[in-house]
Amino acid sequence: MIQVILRLIGALMVLGGIILIYDARVITKNFFGFGDQNDASNGLKIVGFILAIIGGIIIFFAK
Repeated sequence: MIQVILRLIGALMVLGGIILIYDARVITKNFFGFGDQNDASNGLKIVGFILAIIGGIIIFFAK
């Protein structure tokens, strides 16, 4: 049972990371000014990449 829960958590983390990577520009357009959009979108893409990697590791090691 705990393995299923860990895999679901890992899958949700990967999904959230992918959403952050692909929609970073759209997300930052709503919250930041024009000068801050580039830095914020790069930051969101980095956070999304790290989140997706951690989720993938959780899925891989949940045996």
